[in-house]
Amino acid sequence: MDMKKRITLELRNRNPAEIAELVVDNSRSADGEVEGLTDEFTELEFLSMVNVGLSSLAKLPSLPKLRKLELSDNNLSGSLETLSEKCPNLTYLNLSGNKIKELSNVEALQNLKSLQSLDLFNCEITSLEDYRESVFELLPQVTYLDGFDQEDNEAPDSEAEDEDEDGEDGAGPTGDYDDEDDEEEDEDGSEGGEVGLSFQEDEEDEEDYAEEEEEEEDQAGVQGQKRKRDVDDEGEEDDDDEDD
Repeated sequence: MDMKKRITLELRNRNPAEIAELVVDNSRSADGEVEGLTDEFTELEFLSMVNVGLSSLAKLPSLPKLRKLELSDNNLSGSLETLSEKCPNLTYLNLSGNKIKELSNVEALQNLKSLQSLDLFNCEITSLEDYRESVFELLPQVTYLDGFDQEDNEAPDSEAEDEDEDGEDGAGPTGDYDDEDDEEEDEDGSEGGEVGLSFQEDEEDEEDYAEEEEEEEDQAGVQGQKRKRDVDDEGEEDDDDEDD
């Protein structure tokens, strides 16, 4: 499928100004030139044209918001100065698998002041002596070359970083909120338990007091009956004395 038709399909009846990401990998360019892309793609931030047969970027339209550009496995050997003119805000550029042979081919990238990551893997230029040192010296704004910085530290996975940040932003406050709720519930539970315990103790005290009162009343009744029997016995004794 040719590139122009592929871009039309990718639009899906949307306005080009609504597109932020566009992938046309493995489509075919006419005469090695970019086609189907226009200045109307004003919001485009990510563009992938992998293995489309490009040999020139002369017809690349102005893409002021483009930050990531995938151009691997094409036939590019020069014309890279177009990138600084049409895509001045690029931060990531993948030119791996192209026909870039000399440092002079990438010298034009000096004007890409925001460029942080450059990939030239599988290009002939990588066989040059002191290749990495020379590129870092030529392009001081570049932090990562072929996925590694000057100290051989691997470039972070930007997608994984985004996911981690989303996870932290989403989970952090929620987790804290749940912990606070649990603490509040525990406090409420303990207070409720203390109140219930106090109430139970009060009930037990009242029951004990009632039982004591009943015991006292029973004892008083017994003593009353005993006194009555004693009086009756004394009365009987008096009667016997009088009879005598």
